[in-house]
Order: sequence, then structure tokens, then C-alpha cells
Amino acid sequence: MWNKRIGNSSRVSKFFFIAMSNDSLMNHYTLNFELMYHHSFSLTELNNMLPYERSIYVDLLNGYLEKKHLEEQQRQNARNT
Repeated sequence: MWNKRIGNSSRVSKFFFIAMSNDSLMNHYTLNFELMYHHSFSLTELNNMLPYERSIYVDLLNGYLEKKHLEEQQRQNARNT
């Protein structure tokens, strides 16, 4: 049973799509739009990502945006003092 080879990777992809399907459809499309419009991702790139890849990119992007926001706040505070 454990030695059975899976020749079709679609079963693995289907597992990840089911396992990581905690996002609503509206959130999915909204995030696609934001990533395409503001961050130069193509729809093809987004659709070809596995869900965990998408999660990683979104987490990295959130971290980057938070860092930029903090830097901007520090610059504004430095100008005000």
C-alpha cells in the first residue's frame, strides 16, 4: 500500500486545494485583484501556485508592507520632532 506510486500529480494538488481551502471565494478574488493590480503578479502565476506557495508569498508581502509602514511612521515622527 505505501509503495504504490502515484503517476498523476493532480491528486496531490487536489489534496492541497482541499486542505488549504479555508479562504472564502470573495477573499480569493479580492486577493487576486490586489496582487495583480498593486504587486504585478499575473493571473496565470497566481492560478498555477499551490495554496501553500500562495500563503507564503502573501505572508512575505504582508511582512514587507508592515516594515515599509513602520519605516514611514518613523520618518514622519522624526520630521515632527
